[in-house]
Amino acid sequence: MKLIFSFLTAFFLFFQSDLDALRNSYEKANSSTANTQSFIDIAEKQTGSDAVTNGYKAAAKIMEAKIVTKNRKALVKSGATSLESIIKSNPSNAELRVIRMSVQENIPKIVGYRGSLKDDKAFLLNNYSKQNAALKTYIKKFATQSKTMTDAEKAMLK
Repeated sequence: MKLIFSFLTAFFLFFQSDLDALRNSYEKANSSTANTQSFIDIAEKQTGSDAVTNGYKAAAKIMEAKIVTKNRKALVKSGATSLESIIKSNPSNAELRVIRMSVQENIPKIVGYRGSLKDDKAFLLNNYSKQNAALKTYIKKFATQSKTMTDAEKAMLK
C-alpha cells in the first residue's frame, strides 16, 4: 500500500512540475518569438492527457500560427476547435477559461476568434473565490495584463 501511495505521490509531483513549466512558459509566450517557440516546444513535449494540459497544447497550436508562414489559418482553426471542445467538456475549469481568454485577447481581430471574452471574464470573476491558491495567483497575474478586464474588475481579484 505504501508503495502504491509513493508512486501516486511521485506521479502527482512530476505532473505538477510539468504544469508549472507550462504555465510559466505560457505567461511569457507573447513577449517574443523565441518565447513563443519555447512555449510550443514545452507544450509538444507534454505527455499528459488531462484537460488543462490539452488546453495549453491547443493554445500552442494557435500561437504557432504567429511564427510560421504556411498553414496559419489551419493551425488557428485546429487549435481553436480543440480548445473549444476541451472547454465544452470541462465548462467549470477556470484555468481553461484563462487560456481561452488570453488567446482571444491576443489574436488579431480579423481572425474572428473573440466570441467568449465576456463569458470567460464573467466566469473568472464569479468563480475566483472557489479556486485554489496557486490558480488564484495565476488568474491575478493574468488579470494584471488583461486588456479585457477593467481596473475595478482587477481589484475584485483579491
